[in-house]
Amino acid sequence: MPNGRPSPTRPATFREVFAQREYRFVLTAGVLSWVGDYLAKAAVTLLVYRETESVALSAAAFAISYLPWLVGGPLLATIAERHPHRAVMVTCDLIRMVLLLVIAVPGMPTPLVLVLLFTATLANPPSQAARSALLPRILTGDRLVVGISINASVGQAAQVVGYLAGAAIAAASPVIALLVTSATYAVSATLIRLGVVARPTEMQAVHRSHLLRETGEGFRIVFGQPVLRAIAILVFSAMLFSIIPEGLAAAWAGQHADDMDKGLAQAIIMAAGPVGYILGGLIVGRLVAPARRIALMRPLAVLAPLLLVPTLLDPSPLVVALLAAGCGFAVAGLLPTANGLFVQALPDGYRARAFGVMASGMQVIQGLAVLVTGLLAQRFSIPLVVGLWSSAGVLLMTIAALSWPSQARVDAAIEAASGADAPDPAPAPPAPRPGSSDRPADQPVDSPGEGQQDAQERHRNTVSAPDRSQAGT
Repeated sequence: MPNGRPSPTRPATFREVFAQREYRFVLTAGVLSWVGDYLAKAAVTLLVYRETESVALSAAAFAISYLPWLVGGPLLATIAERHPHRAVMVTCDLIRMVLLLVIAVPGMPTPLVLVLLFTATLANPPSQAARSALLPRILTGDRLVVGISINASVGQAAQVVGYLAGAAIAAASPVIALLVTSATYAVSATLIRLGVVARPTEMQAVHRSHLLRETGEGFRIVFGQPVLRAIAILVFSAMLFSIIPEGLAAAWAGQHADDMDKGLAQAIIMAAGPVGYILGGLIVGRLVAPARRIALMRPLAVLAPLLLVPTLLDPSPLVVALLAAGCGFAVAGLLPTANGLFVQALPDGYRARAFGVMASGMQVIQGLAVLVTGLLAQRFSIPLVVGLWSSAGVLLMTIAALSWPSQARVDAAIEAASGADAPDPAPAPPAPRPGSSDRPADQPVDSPGEGQQDAQERHRNTVSAPDRSQAGT
């Protein structure tokens, strides 16, 4: 480990990742924001139901949090590209803090609560896009991929904690739950402000135009570059089937009410995917060497839907949960590596916008997958629907794996991105600038005198096969 940096031939350690002070602050603030998001969902849903006794309105309160990604995620993420990422994250947290305080005011009319909640959730896309674009400026090499795995696993755990805590606190008092949620955003904003170095935006003035055009450039850079398009297809395909057990858990549990308690069966199935995802992200991210992770991407991509095919046999809820956990494990094993390659092949000035495109696409695809399979399950049995849907996923993932770009093409795209600050998006990668480095000029180094050497080392690791270090969102 020369100069205290991890070798590209072995995975970075958790200690190396957490040694980065800024990362610790960003992760802690992110956990607070994630828990706050899920606390707010649970609290507002219960608050609306108590005020109206309407299942439809309470469901609408829950679903509103997804609307910003569906109706304007890429556009909102472009805002994060235009402004310094620290300022975007702090501003979004403060906006959510204030609006949640207003929602907590007793006697607030339900329509106004829904409007305020929707307004608060508009801060989610730019905040998450800014965090995604900031992370590669804090962590480098394989530490970045391990950091992504930690974020993904902790995010899944935060979802569980947020829902449980939100439901428990809101049962006693939805107002108290909303006040706790507001406090999480306040602490998150404080941590980001005090613990993250101020950096200028990576989007250069020459590439500024108007918001819609800049958003369109985000789509063109993702789907116009062959390597980025291949990664996007792989990620979107994984989302098509991995969400299905969770989305159909309630109906699935209802069919096996005689085997175990219906509520318990639903909880086991819904929790299995996140648990598998947590384990997969931590185990593969920490124990598998970088080059091996890249080699495992395509086998894991095919294995993930394959694990759900045995649902055709109509197994018990416990077996369904085990299959869903295996699927989550496989997806978590491939996604951080795919994200790492994705960010490496992105010019710096497009990270936030590309994140908006990918995050919005995943939200839409997951929602459509659950909707379509739910409609099919009204006519056919759930095991048949999930089994055949997963079989189609095996075929889709096999095609995606076989059409994966050659290593030379991936390396060329990464080298081109590392040598261009913000090129015009085009189907073919731009030519690299000789001698360039992918470290922003303002990024801090671990110790005096190491900046230039670290930049050169990371650039060599980035473009050398097969032991190339990885980055990630």
